[in-house]
Amino acid sequence: QVQLVESGGGLVQPGGSLRLSCAASGTFARINAMYWYRQAPGKEREMVAGIDNGEGRNYVDSVKGRFTISRDNALNTVYLQMNSLKPEDTAVYYCNVEAYLGWRGTRTYWGQGTQVTVSS
Repeated sequence: QVQLVESGGGLVQPGGSLRLSCAASGTFARINAMYWYRQAPGKEREMVAGIDNGEGRNYVDSVKGRFTISRDNALNTVYLQMNSLKPEDTAVYYCNVEAYLGWRGTRTYWGQGTQVTVSS
């Protein structure tokens, strides 16, 4: 019902920047909250940033001041601008969206993940 396509991952040197994108398509009434999660090898998946449809934002402490989440409601797309990247930001990044499907209720969906590697 809802497909998520992520892009923007890659290899970057410490201190560099990347911008992730996640576009939602399919059959839904609206997209509510949108999130970025990440999972590093051997670690649990953690929420990195979230944005609701009122533009309220929240971030995990480790990325505050470096990452910015934003959304384009016309394109049903969420972005994650990542600056001052550190090796510990290396992980697979996943987008997660909450979609309101009308009479079918609300469901959450995951993107396929995009690898971010921060290394010199």
